[in-house]
Amino acid sequence: MKMRFKTTVNLGILALAAGGMAASAQTVRDEGSVPTIGLNLPGTITPLTSNNPKHRKATAIVNGDVITGTDVEHRLALIILANGGKVADDEKQRLRAQILNNLIDESLQIQEAKANDIDVKKGEIDQSFARVAQGFKRTPSQMSDYLKANGSSERSIKRQIEGEMAWSRLLNRKVSVNISEDEVKAAVERLNALKGSTEYRVGEIYLSATPETQDQIFANVSKILEQLRSGGSFAAYARQFSESSHASVGGDMGFVRRGQLPTELDSLLPTMQIGQIAGPIPVGGGFSVLYLIDTKKILVADPRDAVLSLRQLAISFPAGVAPAIAQARADSFVKAVEKMQGCGGAEAISKEFGGEIVDNDRMSLRDLPPALQDMLLPLQVGQSTPPFGSQSEGVRVLTVCGRDDPKSAADVSAEQIEAQLQEERVNRRAQVILRDLRRDAIIDYR
Repeated sequence: MKMRFKTTVNLGILALAAGGMAASAQTVRDEGSVPTIGLNLPGTITPLTSNNPKHRKATAIVNGDVITGTDVEHRLALIILANGGKVADDEKQRLRAQILNNLIDESLQIQEAKANDIDVKKGEIDQSFARVAQGFKRTPSQMSDYLKANGSSERSIKRQIEGEMAWSRLLNRKVSVNISEDEVKAAVERLNALKGSTEYRVGEIYLSATPETQDQIFANVSKILEQLRSGGSFAAYARQFSESSHASVGGDMGFVRRGQLPTELDSLLPTMQIGQIAGPIPVGGGFSVLYLIDTKKILVADPRDAVLSLRQLAISFPAGVAPAIAQARADSFVKAVEKMQGCGGAEAISKEFGGEIVDNDRMSLRDLPPALQDMLLPLQVGQSTPPFGSQSEGVRVLTVCGRDDPKSAADVSAEQIEAQLQEERVNRRAQVILRDLRRDAIIDYR
């Protein structure tokens, strides 16, 4: 990769965000031209820093596209939000460096997509942002205000959305993977032979490294591990930092079997407990963090594979309400729920308490938090969980409106096997393409 490094300080030079062009600082030519305003001013005004809030200093220029310090800070704010606001100052500095690397890759991906006449439309990005906002129970406008209040921006998330869409479409166009029937058949046969053995749902954060950078990347991955073990969001870190094709879904690789992952990762699976994180693991020209999300038996029916139709009834409490008043309201809600007759009875209670009803007709039991899985597993249609929650988050109850239990013996889907084989090969090819883009890029660090 061709890189131009600026290692000296150019006094009086400001890097402009638009186009990355340099502008000379304003100076006074000689002492005679200094206005008489009662200040003891020097004849030449030479700024020693470029701390001008009207300018966004470029952190890097990638093939002509500017990445500003503001861009980095807005992404950092997203990580801080994912960690509940708890990130040490020294960790923030390390995160800034990693975020900059991520933004450089993102720029390269968008640029390569445009070079191949792939343009993500504004309407598509807006729709995706609206879905993100909906996940936070906010309108797009409210989400924008929320991000701004927490030091980030709507623009930052939309840029990330654009990068993910552009890269995905580029790979769909440039990477052609042909899986033969014999390969699928052989994979199905291997799966049948493994009936009853364990499958592992894993998450991965992967950072590539070269011999020159491996010490720094190892340190970066170690810091990420510290944050994760302190309660940081695995999905948020994967989305921001991981270089695998699973980054856009929070690093979730889905269920894999022994032998499908690189040996370094594969050997760890039987030793891990659900919820455990392992790393840094040297693998494939870089380092990985492995997260065991779940396990299940191959081709063996599991009650947690049930698909539920759920109705959620929730009530909230006004800000500043006295705890005693909130508790009394919660107690009344609990008594009303105990008398509720199935999903149809939720409407009346919602009106009585000013509650909110949300339906989900295709919720996999396995995808719910373990505590909720335990609550819902024994319930039949029409039965409800005990109310749960708090004064700050509100109190809610889930009612089972429908239930599709798994078959006694699962069938192997050749289509699923083929899709999995394709994804594995596309992922390997994507890493090669990105490596080549980095190698050919002209990156001017400021």
